Amino acid sequence: MARSLLGKTVVVTGASRGIGKAIALALGKEGAQVLVHYGRHAREADQVVAEIRSMGSRSEKINADLAQPDGPHKLAKRAKEIIGGRLDILVANAGVFLPSSIDDLAVEEFDKLFAVNVRAPLFLVQQLRPIMCTGSNVIFVSSLAARATIGDFAAYAASKGALETTVKYLARAFGPHGIRVNAVAPGVIETDAAAFVKTGEGREHTLAMQTFKRIGSPEDVARVVAFLASNQARWITGEVVPVDGGSQL
Repeated sequence: MARSLLGKTVVVTGASRGIGKAIALALGKEGAQVLVHYGRHAREADQVVAEIRSMGSRSEKINADLAQPDGPHKLAKRAKEIIGGRLDILVANAGVFLPSSIDDLAVEEFDKLFAVNVRAPLFLVQQLRPIMCTGSNVIFVSSLAARATIGDFAAYAASKGALETTVKYLARAFGPHGIRVNAVAPGVIETDAAAFVKTGEGREHTLAMQTFKRIGSPEDVARVVAFLASNQARWITGEVVPVDGGSQL
């Protein structure tokens, strides 16, 4: 897929670190102009932008707080100012993980999970839909937690389950316009948000539920996203692709 996205415009949310960073770099490597969204980590976002530019691709950073009701609207407005009237790929990666059990869950935590993990990507699609066209596509980042019990994270899992339902409805609505909508569902990936895999107990637990006996990397997810973003996946829509090393089979 060398430079398979040359000339394409891309927005990746939550792209300053972890999985989002790997996705932004993978799409930039394929030649796309990548808008790197970040919430709090401006310096890291600058580094991602610089790395994409070093590949010969265009890139800018965009700041927006997606926990706020108007966050998606502000992000979309700024994206339109930068890329103009055409968006080819939206990767809605930004999310929050709050590992509260049902006994400890607070209303504020529940609201934040659904604000960032469900409300923000849905309204971002709404706001950017006018500049999508035939051949554009949307890729959400879900989680293994939406289909398997991997911890006491009911509210987080519910937010990702809602996101996966959204994929099918949007795919049905946008299909007649030639716009694809899919998602990837990573398992346990070695990022800052998954600090428990750095412990012996956490690593052992993770490997025990996987068919492949190594911890997944952000690049494992990014490669699947790059495929879904490309024309090679032109006949795939409404699907959630597991990227979990064969977890919970």
